[in-house]
Amino acid sequence: MGSANYLDNQFLIAMPTLDDPNFSRVVSVVCQHGEDGALGIVVNRPAEMQLGDLLEQLEIKVEVPGIAEQPIFVGGPVQQDRGFVLHEVCDEYDSSYAVADNLRLTTSRDVLEAIAQGRGPRRHLVALGYAGWGSGQLEEELKDNAWLSTPVDLDLLFDTPYERRWEAATALLGFDPMALANYAGHA
Repeated sequence: MGSANYLDNQFLIAMPTLDDPNFSRVVSVVCQHGEDGALGIVVNRPAEMQLGDLLEQLEIKVEVPGIAEQPIFVGGPVQQDRGFVLHEVCDEYDSSYAVADNLRLTTSRDVLEAIAQGRGPRRHLVALGYAGWGSGQLEEELKDNAWLSTPVDLDLLFDTPYERRWEAATALLGFDPMALANYAGHA
C-alpha cells in the first residue's frame, strides 16, 4: 500500500451504527497510519478530570487563568495513563511528532509546563490514552463501514465545543451519515 493511502491527518468519524462503547460517536484524529497499524486520539470524549487536576498531579504550577478548567479527553482505550497533547505548531518540544505541517502530537512534559505558564501553543487539546489499530485492522474496519474519514479541520478540532464535534465532523462530509446503510456493498 502506498503512503498516499494512509490516513495521517484525517478525522476518523464513527458511523452511527458503530456500537463499540469505546468508539460510539467518536471523532478521532489519525496521527500515524502505516503498514504496521495506526494511532489516533479521540477528541470528543471528555475524561472525568480537568487539566488542572493533571497539572497538580505532575506538580506543575498553573499561572494562566482558565487553564485549570480545560477538559482532558479520553484519547482512546490504550495506555490511559499516558498523556498526549495535540496542538498547533509553535515552539519545539522534547517529544513531538508532526501529524501535518500545522499540527503536532507531543508526549513530553515540557509542553504542559509551557501551557500552564501561558507560553505554550494557543490551541491545544490534552488526552490520556490513544486509539490503536494493528496492521490492516483500520483498513478492514473502513471496508466494514465502521468509519468515515475527512481531512482534519483545525478550527473544528480546537474551536468547536467537544459535544458538537461529531455532528460538525459529519457535516464536513456533505451528507447525513444517518441515511447510510450499515452494511458494505461489494461489486
